[in-house]
Amino acid sequence: MNNLLIVDGMALLFRHFFATSLHNNYMKNSKGLPTNGVQGFVRHVVSAIHDTNATHVIVCWDMGSKTFRNEIDPNYKAHRPAPQDELIPQFDMVQEISRQLGFHNIGVQNFEADDVIGTLAKSLDDTYNIKVISGDRDLLQILDEHIEVWLTKKGFNIYNKYDKARFIEEYQLQPKQLIDVKAFMGDTADGYPGVKGIGEKTALKLIQTYGSVAGVLEHVNELPKGQQTKIKESIEALKLSQQLAEIHTEVPLRIDEIVSEMPYSVNLDAMIQICETFELKVASNFIRKL
Repeated sequence: MNNLLIVDGMALLFRHFFATSLHNNYMKNSKGLPTNGVQGFVRHVVSAIHDTNATHVIVCWDMGSKTFRNEIDPNYKAHRPAPQDELIPQFDMVQEISRQLGFHNIGVQNFEADDVIGTLAKSLDDTYNIKVISGDRDLLQILDEHIEVWLTKKGFNIYNKYDKARFIEEYQLQPKQLIDVKAFMGDTADGYPGVKGIGEKTALKLIQTYGSVAGVLEHVNELPKGQQTKIKESIEALKLSQQLAEIHTEVPLRIDEIVSEMPYSVNLDAMIQICETFELKVASNFIRKL
């Protein structure tokens, strides 16, 4: 089986933008446009290709700030600050560079990159060994026999690597049950509530014991009084959070077309030339050293 690398594009762009912008190191080109996030993205993806021996690369993108989850809950991710001025021109730049480097770029209106990643991974895991690069732990719910999730940790090649066996051993749950755990604990970064007063440790224990949100609600009267009260007062929030926590794995994608259009080789010399054309000196020097 060939190795398919699926990358959360925005996660890497943001990660490397903020890593260097803290020191006002925006790496501007001759037109005065910042390139720091783009250069970090390129370095990271090329490094990941090297680390995973990938023969195919797909980069998934968020397409705007609103998705179907905002129809479920208008407050979903509503509190996130607007991007910095230095980051805004890099949104279009990074996707153009990604395309020219030969990566297959996919984004679908009304869905998050996570949903596209989940759909691709679940659709292609019979024919590829898949490595997903992201910083989002929610993606652990898509782990499967041929799907690994590498969570960014430090630099360009240090990851917290999960396969299905590690997840089961660590959490004593199946990956899909992470949705139910997140339903109870909520997610302040994404802006959904969960059950107030129930954190990760308690949420894990509840799902390990009762299997699902429905299982907990069925046995709620067996729980300690404090937990009963918290859950009974937050049933609507719990069910809402369960909807928001689940990665949608049936995004409308033309899988056969995607497979036929994916490149089958990685040409580092060509990548260096493209980086130099776009004045990405740090990135081109990085690739030369591989």
